[in-house]
Amino acid sequence: MIDHDTTWQNCLETIRKQVNAQSFKTWFEPIQAVAINENILTILVPNKFFYEWLEENYVSLLRNALRQELGEKARLEYQIMMKKSGVQQKARQGSAVNPPNNRIPSPKQAIKNPFVIPGIKKMRIDAQLNPTYLFENYIEGDCNRLARSAGVAVAKKPGGTAFNPLFIFGNVGLGKTHLAHAIGNEVKTKHPDKTILYVSSEKFTNQFIESLKNNAVNDFVNFYQLVDVLIVDDIQFLANKQKTQDIFFHIFNQIHQSNKQLILTSDRPPKELDGMEERLISRFKWGLSADLQVPDFETRRAIVESKMSGEGVELPVDVSEFIAYNIKNNIRELEGVLISLVAQSSLNRREVDIELAKEVIKNFVSEISKEITVGFIQKMVAEHYDLNVEKLKGKTRKRSIVIARQLSMYLAKNMTNKSLKVIGDNFGGRDHSTVIYSCKAVSDLLDTDEMFKNVVEELEKKIQMSVYE
Repeated sequence: MIDHDTTWQNCLETIRKQVNAQSFKTWFEPIQAVAINENILTILVPNKFFYEWLEENYVSLLRNALRQELGEKARLEYQIMMKKSGVQQKARQGSAVNPPNNRIPSPKQAIKNPFVIPGIKKMRIDAQLNPTYLFENYIEGDCNRLARSAGVAVAKKPGGTAFNPLFIFGNVGLGKTHLAHAIGNEVKTKHPDKTILYVSSEKFTNQFIESLKNNAVNDFVNFYQLVDVLIVDDIQFLANKQKTQDIFFHIFNQIHQSNKQLILTSDRPPKELDGMEERLISRFKWGLSADLQVPDFETRRAIVESKMSGEGVELPVDVSEFIAYNIKNNIRELEGVLISLVAQSSLNRREVDIELAKEVIKNFVSEISKEITVGFIQKMVAEHYDLNVEKLKGKTRKRSIVIARQLSMYLAKNMTNKSLKVIGDNFGGRDHSTVIYSCKAVSDLLDTDEMFKNVVEELEKKIQMSVYE
């Protein structure tokens, strides 16, 4: 008799070979097999979002893995664990559980548009989107892949996915607003019949206060209920504004129940929104909360080169790498550096090179430029080999540590103006002959080991670029 657990474990082994470790851990490890009936395997997934993500991104992979186990007629069924009731709801492959369709009837009377100048009678909802914020110029990396992928899915089918609301959060300058606008612009292109609106939480609050003054709260609410895709930026600024939260709660419910799309951004996840009503926080968690993290070096470099290419400027590789190494935490700051670089180059008729980049970055980075020291080289090499710097200076003869120590001496000789004696002193008082021997050993290894040569070149580049701590 075929066992459902064994069948699913065999499927997992097939899947594991075809996806990266993080994707496997996120999307496949939480799945449980619950039953098998002839050629139908039933699996249990945590929620509707999880089910839709599998259907959207991994259906072919699942189908092929299952067919290897159960044959060409193999089928997959899901059970979705509904948290509120604690019961399981079955969904056949290709079908989703849709929320109720309780659309808001159109108001009979004319509604005041808070985005137009008083006195203009024609009702027109301008999306308030920045047309330059697009998916095409939103560079994808590990730092934003989930949020970007969810944004693309929402743009294809606004209000028709489990990502409702789509709650995008992350620190300042990591691209939340760009992504939110990109979704809106994509919806505008793919669904021209949809009414889209971007609004900051500050503007939303001011409009609500104005409607209170003018005794026009109903018009305010009815206006927002006309929107098909509502994007609210910096939702955290509604904190401690009780009446504004109450009205937004009402608008949120009506939009969500009408199968319309909500997109919210914040500088922190829902659970950390102090000063926000619990009933709102609960609703923010209904869909997908996707975080934006600090981009890695490769993503930062891709952003630099993409933005400069858009300006018609071709950066030398060493300059793009230098900028990406030194501006690490904020894409907005990265953009500021690039704008300044182009301006300085144009106004002063200077070539864009490392020296100009250093001058510009000094205005953005508070730390003082430093020369390359033996200690800094030791630190960089120790980090690469995951060692303590003290081990480089110690007496251990373990091969991995000896190679790291010799490489540190080699780099110190080539990248500083220190004498052999001074370099030896920095490595536990070793004499100059030890330094000479170490440099020769590294040189010989460079001639015979291509992989080691790549490591040395990468470390040299990283040390040269990291002129700020």
